[in-house]
Amino acid sequence: MSDSIALPEKRPFFKRLVEVVKEFSRIDTNYIEPQHYNFTAMLQNTNTYESYTLRNEQGQEIVLSPEPSIRIGPYIGWRWLFLGYTIDVSHLNSGSQLQDWNLSFYSNQVGVDLFYRKTGEDYKIRLAKSSDDIPIPVKDVSFGGFRASIKGFNLYYILNHKKFSYPAAFNQSTCQKISAGSPLIGIGYTKHKLTLDTEELGKMVNRYTAILGIDPIDFPNTAEVNFTDIAVSGGYAYNWVFAKNWLAAASLSLAVGYKYSTGDTEKDGEQERNFSFSNFNFDGVGRFGLVWNNTRWYAGSSLILHTYRYSKSQFSTNSFFGNWNIYVGYNFGIKREYRNR
Repeated sequence: MSDSIALPEKRPFFKRLVEVVKEFSRIDTNYIEPQHYNFTAMLQNTNTYESYTLRNEQGQEIVLSPEPSIRIGPYIGWRWLFLGYTIDVSHLNSGSQLQDWNLSFYSNQVGVDLFYRKTGEDYKIRLAKSSDDIPIPVKDVSFGGFRASIKGFNLYYILNHKKFSYPAAFNQSTCQKISAGSPLIGIGYTKHKLTLDTEELGKMVNRYTAILGIDPIDFPNTAEVNFTDIAVSGGYAYNWVFAKNWLAAASLSLAVGYKYSTGDTEKDGEQERNFSFSNFNFDGVGRFGLVWNNTRWYAGSSLILHTYRYSKSQFSTNSFFGNWNIYVGYNFGIKREYRNR
């Protein structure tokens, strides 16, 4: 006779990887109904709003924003991954340079949002004020000397992920059966780029300041300003199941962001560094949703709001952008474990 030692079975790498991925979707089925299907197709209308408030060291202020864009298009989803493309029907014949891409990954534990947004020259002056808070009568005047872009990502972790479903509210891939909430923690990175033609701005606004007898608007001859934001956030989200198949959701997060910026100025045809600053500021992210979902069909609406603030004595800006979505979708490709139910 000979003794033998049984070695533990070594599972293939792919099977181990599948188990790790499944762990991200472990849930309490008393609170959350799992997704019954592998695929989803959705039609979505997205309405986008944005605004930039610029303020110089004299306290003079300009508020710029474009007309809201109205986009519509198809989306396709596979489990946690959701990808789509929309057409801006509000600017089909205007030659607008608006570009907007979004890619989202959702599981019950972790969520990731990737985004890229670039706007053209279709801004309007919504408000202009002197250093004495005297309004300048240029409201809703078109201004083609401003451009903006933003790109980045948000990564967040849901602590109470077994009872609270973030995807049920914003990705429609599960259903919340009993009301629940959860703290959220996350990190984010965004890169902003602003281009302002101050010469054109001065020609447009300062003829009115001369009539009013107040100091002219005097922003630096800024050709381009780049803002970078690295943030850590914390917040809370709650899903309220107020009727069968119905869900109302709200999520609020406050981010402490470290921001640094470099402005390029042009004098006598040469580029010079005008200012460079770094500081901490508070940003906010809000998400609100209303969903009807019977596991096969779903429909609803969601509102996502972002605010960013950069402040220094020479220059400060508050930026805001948000998306209001209205959607209807259909799940298909039922999973094996639900075929006989």
